[in-house]
Amino acid sequence: MSEPTTGADLGARTLELDRAHVFHSWSAQGALHPFVIAGALGCEVWDFDGNRYLDFSSQLVNTNIGHGHPKVVAAIQEQAAILPTVAPAHANLTRGEAAKRILAKAGAPFHKVFFTNGGADANENAMRLARLVTGRDKVLSQYRSYHGNTGAAIVATGDWRRVPNEFARGHVHFFGPFAYRSEFWSTTQEEESERALHSLERIIQAEGPNSIAALIVEGVPGTAGVLVPPPGYFAGLRALADQYGFKLIVDEVMSGFGRTGDWFAWQNETINPEHVVPDLITFAKGVNSGYVPAGGVIISEAIASEFDDQVFPGGLTYSGHPLAMASIVASIDAMEEEGIVANAATIGREVLGPGLLELASRHPMIGEVRGLGVFWALDLVQDAATREPVEPATVGLLSSELLKRGLLPFTSDNRIHVVPPCTVTAEQVTRALAIYDEAFTVVEAI
Repeated sequence: MSEPTTGADLGARTLELDRAHVFHSWSAQGALHPFVIAGALGCEVWDFDGNRYLDFSSQLVNTNIGHGHPKVVAAIQEQAAILPTVAPAHANLTRGEAAKRILAKAGAPFHKVFFTNGGADANENAMRLARLVTGRDKVLSQYRSYHGNTGAAIVATGDWRRVPNEFARGHVHFFGPFAYRSEFWSTTQEEESERALHSLERIIQAEGPNSIAALIVEGVPGTAGVLVPPPGYFAGLRALADQYGFKLIVDEVMSGFGRTGDWFAWQNETINPEHVVPDLITFAKGVNSGYVPAGGVIISEAIASEFDDQVFPGGLTYSGHPLAMASIVASIDAMEEEGIVANAATIGREVLGPGLLELASRHPMIGEVRGLGVFWALDLVQDAATREPVEPATVGLLSSELLKRGLLPFTSDNRIHVVPPCTVTAEQVTRALAIYDEAFTVVEAI
């Protein structure tokens, strides 16, 4: 191919190189035709032909601060000129500032941050910490969950991706609450919470409480369907952890840093009105919107102090990488200064949530709308009474119609996840709702 000279040439060259040399995740490689992105800013992305799209996927639900935020970009550039890399054993000012800001958002009793390269290894190390301090082995996690693609994280994951990768030991799964598709024959949210907790306690008893090191649960299970936990569920998990002596890990990789309209989902009044606190929190994604790979474990003082005199047997070459730390500092500062977390809460409560409910009232294919902040899912059904999920082809058609109209969607199974950046405006949400409406109208007529 000749040297690209036009937008069309650059797009073709991008696709050619990708298909020739890039091995994609979670995919059969032969049939792929990936969407080409040339650039992005705020809540929009564009291709090499100049076609612009509202990004209501936030990529992988991680660009919470939006694309190309100037303060974050400048911070990375400035740090690169000062100290572009440093070994984790050395002290670094930017790393300390990042940890201080994260701990301020987590609050008491959290004391230290162990930085990782992303969410999967954050969950790996949280489970490692729990196993070390309890001297136990088993980790409990929900079937409807995703915790990452590394050894223990993928086995802690509950969905189909776990099955070809079950090489880690000591993992036990359970069903969490999901009232719309209840495993417990519940008729109310309260029943769903009570019965899910009862089932979990029976599993704990059957597995042997003294063998269980930790229970890991997402603040809001995201990839599994934006399953907002009912009131009482988090308090119930905390009570079980205290009763049986294991650690409670909350995975905030997707649900943290503004996504639910709070800094962390477990702090959300709807989810956790009792204000119970986990032992360990994992994060990544929204902490710096993925501008540089970063994640970590927020560690309570009780657990951190266990390693004052004993060695923590873990580490990463890029733990607390200075470019990532600079992006975290700038992201948290910008989110505070610009009211971005509050914007996510307001948009969800006043514009996006009501708009999606109104959309569902016009389209019977939308069986349920659920979510908080800028973290929503549309559960799509063939029949409202039976709640039978739509076929994958239907979701594919919807995705295609949304792209045609200038919206980049996030789809999973029988769902469309509506997950714009936390910086999204009311005008952009209104425009997106009109696009969703048009796409559903077209697909329902087929």
